[in-house]
Amino acid sequence: MKLRNIVLSAAALLTISGTAFAQFQNAEKATDYRQSVMTIIGTHFGRIGAVVKGEAPYNKDDVAKNAAIVAMMSTLPWQAFGPGTEGGKAKSEVWSDNDKFKSAAEKMQLAVANLNTAAQSGDLESIKKAFGATGQTCKGCHDDFKKK
Repeated sequence: MKLRNIVLSAAALLTISGTAFAQFQNAEKATDYRQSVMTIIGTHFGRIGAVVKGEAPYNKDDVAKNAAIVAMMSTLPWQAFGPGTEGGKAKSEVWSDNDKFKSAAEKMQLAVANLNTAAQSGDLESIKKAFGATGQTCKGCHDDFKKK
């Protein structure tokens, strides 16, 4: 089964069962979940970054696979930021200015979708541009909502 089909199937499953994922036993479980998701995003985004920076050779298939993983994973951490999940590396502004936080999350997901589109096209210049834009959304959110 192609990676794309796996990603699409996982996304559909997560959409259908979203309410099950929205429930966490406690704030610690929610924190562990979102930090684990962010670790995976960071790992695969970093692999694309190594190519963009010229630190790793460009392999179209590898970049496309990594971008697809980042795109799928980018939909997951947000449900672990609900009421009662305060803590971890998240600043209190995640909850006190939740509209701004949600807007930042949406911008990130859009940028990641654009990166995935560029990666699937195989055009390295488009990938570089989309990678930079995605990195800026990540940085902006981390600056505003992540403890240093």
